[in-house]
Amino acid sequence: MTLDAWGVTSRRDDVLLCVSELATNAVLHGVPPGRGYRLRLLRFEDVVRVEVHDSGDGRPRVADRDVAAERGRGLLLVTAVADRWGVGPRSPGKIVWCEFTQMP
Repeated sequence: MTLDAWGVTSRRDDVLLCVSELATNAVLHGVPPGRGYRLRLLRFEDVVRVEVHDSGDGRPRVADRDVAAERGRGLLLVTAVADRWGVGPRSPGKIVWCEFTQMP
């Protein structure tokens, strides 16, 4: 795995959780039929960045959810465990990313 090759041992579970949540959101909400998404992991000194590129419209946001709801907590989880997250432009679509700092 990429994190192993980079020697990243801290916050590993947080990174994997965010990969799962962002990829799931891309499949459920960001990918028009017949298209896929791209996952990128990047390393810059003490930062690991997760990027999910999709070609869908819309801008993800942390939604207010009913505590009894079975879905809708993905970005809430990303917000809780990542140091930063955001959305950038892509043609077509967008890049949803999150970052983790102080990685060994």
